[in-house]
Amino acid sequence: AIYLAKKNIKRKGILEEYEKEHYSMLNQKINYKWDFVIMQAKEQYKAGKERKKEDRYALDCQERAYWLVNRTPPGMLDVLEYGLDRVTDPNENKVNQVRQ
Repeated sequence: AIYLAKKNIKRKGILEEYEKEHYSMLNQKINYKWDFVIMQAKEQYKAGKERKKEDRYALDCQERAYWLVNRTPPGMLDVLEYGLDRVTDPNENKVNQVRQ
């Protein structure tokens, strides 16, 4: 909830459609704590602005990667559920071909 609230603050209300649905669903489910969630998101956003640009970028990438793995957007493969789609098998014996 805090991640979506922070993203909503950062993008000034422009979220993807599925993110808007999750945001409103979370708002309904934890309405009794929603002020705390918004306050926490604002504090994290302010703290992020005070960091160096490199640190802020690294933390944003880590957070985005975490949520892409754990809560994949609709239509994307879930890496944890399906595993990586590999073109080659790492355990396969390689055949060396000699060109003539």
